[in-house]
Amino acid sequence: MAGPRQSITVEGLRELLQSFEDLPKATSRNVLKRALTEAAQPIADRGESLAPRGATGKLADSYMVTTKLTGRQRGLHKKESPVEVYVGPTPHPKSVQTEFGNAHQAAHPHLRPAWDQEHMATLNRIAQDVAEQIEKARQRMARKAARQLAKLRGV
Repeated sequence: MAGPRQSITVEGLRELLQSFEDLPKATSRNVLKRALTEAAQPIADRGESLAPRGATGKLADSYMVTTKLTGRQRGLHKKESPVEVYVGPTPHPKSVQTEFGNAHQAAHPHLRPAWDQEHMATLNRIAQDVAEQIEKARQRMARKAARQLAKLRGV
């Protein structure tokens, strides 16, 4: 069971997105994946710190940042972007029940407050990380081209 969807509009990234045109498609996906994963980690860290510990602490310890969904989640999720990153506890019914509550248990939100506290900083980190990852990818491509050129000259 998923909560209500939230849309966020980010402005001012046009130049950054144009930089992707210089990169091969696979490289641009890897750049995005690395940047999104790194930028999302503080949300996971905050969610973990807010999650109730209980007797075992398994809920808090299960927080992760991933690009993968379970089979059931994939069936319910409509992919909206070539690169998507997910943050939260493991996909266990108990984690949903703890976040939203039920008839027998009061809600103990942990992921939503983590998102509310971290989302603006995360968006800023994404913009900064994407720019850094694009520059690193350009440098790797330049080194690779130089090696190939040196190899051709040496032949």
